[in-house]
Amino acid sequence: MQYSEGQVGRVFTVRIDDGEDFLREIQRFVTAMNIRCGTIQFLGAVRSATIVTGPKEPVIPPAPRGEEIFGGWELLGFATIYPGEDGPSIHLHTAAGKGIRSLAGCLREKAEVYLVIEAIVTEFVGITAKRLPDEKTGVNLPVFDRTLP
Repeated sequence: MQYSEGQVGRVFTVRIDDGEDFLREIQRFVTAMNIRCGTIQFLGAVRSATIVTGPKEPVIPPAPRGEEIFGGWELLGFATIYPGEDGPSIHLHTAAGKGIRSLAGCLREKAEVYLVIEAIVTEFVGITAKRLPDEKTGVNLPVFDRTLP
């Protein structure tokens, strides 16, 4: 087990509007505010999005199973932010629902906002972390500066 210790820094509230791409806009915001580590909590809706709902088979490395959603799905989600190879790396998971259907997974590629998505971005300071490719799993994992004996 790895970990790092820090404190809460700045806290932002963000509104992303109808027709905007949530993933692109939240990445743009985090980059513009120079947030290296933190979390994002969000709620709202999307017209369309891609959600990875797990692997096709439980093997390592995983082959992702993607679902496309269309037509106004409600979202509730959470993300972590760590420095990556190309700037801030956001790993974002969501629960999405429409009517009696629901999905949960990693929001990827696109997420066109329907009406609005509201987000709270909490910055952490003093955390030593990076998100790096992991040879064993084939995915990008957070790497911290300490291990618990």
